[in-house]
Amino acid sequence: MFRRSASPASPARTVTAAAAALAATSALTATAIEPASAHTPGHPAARHVLLLSVDGLHQSDLAWYIARHPHSALARLADGGVEYTHARTTVPSDSFPGMVGQLTGGNPGTTGVYYDDSYDAALLPAGTTKCAGAKPGAEVDLTEDLDKNKDSLDAGQGLTGLPGSILKMTPHAASLIDPTKLPVDPTSCAPVSPHAYLRVNTVFNVARRAGLRTAWSDKHVAYDILNGPSGNGIQDLFAPEINSTAIGYPAGDDWTKDNAATEQYDGYKVQAVLNEIDGYDHGGTHKVGTPAVFGMNFQSVSTAQKLPASDGLAGGYKAQGVPGPLLEKNLAFVDKEVDAFVTELRKRHLDGSTTVVLSAKHGQSPTDPKALTRIDDGPLLDGLNAAWKKAHPGSGDLVAHAVDDDAMLVWLTDRSKAATDFAKAYLLARSGTGNGIDGNAKPFTASGLKTLYAGADAARYFHVKPGDSRVPDLFGITQYGVVYTGGKKKIAEHGGAHADDLDVPLVVSGAVTPHDVRIAGPVETTQIAPTILRLLGLDPRALDSVRAEHTPALPVR
Repeated sequence: MFRRSASPASPARTVTAAAAALAATSALTATAIEPASAHTPGHPAARHVLLLSVDGLHQSDLAWYIARHPHSALARLADGGVEYTHARTTVPSDSFPGMVGQLTGGNPGTTGVYYDDSYDAALLPAGTTKCAGAKPGAEVDLTEDLDKNKDSLDAGQGLTGLPGSILKMTPHAASLIDPTKLPVDPTSCAPVSPHAYLRVNTVFNVARRAGLRTAWSDKHVAYDILNGPSGNGIQDLFAPEINSTAIGYPAGDDWTKDNAATEQYDGYKVQAVLNEIDGYDHGGTHKVGTPAVFGMNFQSVSTAQKLPASDGLAGGYKAQGVPGPLLEKNLAFVDKEVDAFVTELRKRHLDGSTTVVLSAKHGQSPTDPKALTRIDDGPLLDGLNAAWKKAHPGSGDLVAHAVDDDAMLVWLTDRSKAATDFAKAYLLARSGTGNGIDGNAKPFTASGLKTLYAGADAARYFHVKPGDSRVPDLFGITQYGVVYTGGKKKIAEHGGAHADDLDVPLVVSGAVTPHDVRIAGPVETTQIAPTILRLLGLDPRALDSVRAEHTPALPVR
């Protein structure tokens, strides 16, 4: 890899649509951006919000599990609050815009974050030291590649006794980023850190300004981006490297290659959150008080959806929307850990002052195994470069950068209409042979694409001006079931705009919420950010993205 079947509605517009639908369908609707200080009598603000993101989890997965386990922790969580049964995450449905959206209230056109591995036509490549006259255009890599040592669980901190000592990892994740791997600002000629790359502030920034404690646990030190432009939004950022070598597992495997390893990895973050509930830092060493805003992401459901098999169990789905044995096991794993959080909150007498928010950065596609078509995108992009150079003798590659999971995002060296039209026409004319769930040959057409937005159309899709330095020059929505991969080791992916990518759970449960409420109107995960602030008695309008997109808080009572 170079690095919706739903209507592909443009991201920012659906925020307004969601607000209108809620106003029409729900008696619980609150003023869209009402300050939380306006709580009605008898409804005090929460003191703590625990945000849990279960990567890959669909609303249909949650409903399937609860129907079969009506007394489970997940069932109790949903029954104990408000469940939004038609929530959607960002487009693209990648981890970075997904998590950034939940904690800023903004979509990629506003936040400037389109993927965890993207491109900016205005920055200079990593390692640039002589900026005068340097040609702009740089990959913005927010993956494990930023680590001082991406093969180590501690990202290069140098802890001994790993993995057991991982809770001793620094709370200052940014200190483990290798600055030579960061893109460079042409004006200052200084590296651009992830938090500085974000164009808007975060919930953590607003909470810190209010004197509240913050913490978060995630999978790369590049999640420094959630610190916001100030760089200090999160006081305790615990970010063990998920793509490091998994100690105790087959040589060369990272923590995502074996589902048992992913569960073990998630367990470290679970313990960090339990320590925080108890009022300690993530390592359980220093008494600092339970954070006002904290939480983590789970990875094990995602790997259970993507791996063909692991630990003797088949991965993915048995049939459309029906979890297979590995995925069912991981739903039970997440349920057990959610129960641990709720139990600890009750033990510490925090259950009456804490609201738990459960959602997902992204879903995973396809949930119908028969629909899978794996396509090697390398030859498609190589062919585009070759065709461009043939038509334009003496020119270089047309593709500056591309990220293709189950969507296609391409940035070009020539951003003219002629070049974007050329690329669109070439890709839509390609047919070939990929492979299906059984590994057998499976034909594809139009490079596996259903819709391809190019140039100004791509900019309009994301609600930015043509020529924006970060917007992809091509954004392709795949035919349902297409996953771009050169092998047969993945049976699902995310990043695209199908319902399987976007339809995620959203539950707000606990303090200051009613019980057993279902809202079927459409909402978006970007609404989590203003909701967190509203729950804490803070003003959602303190968020840049809320003001820019008029992102409404969720109705929670």
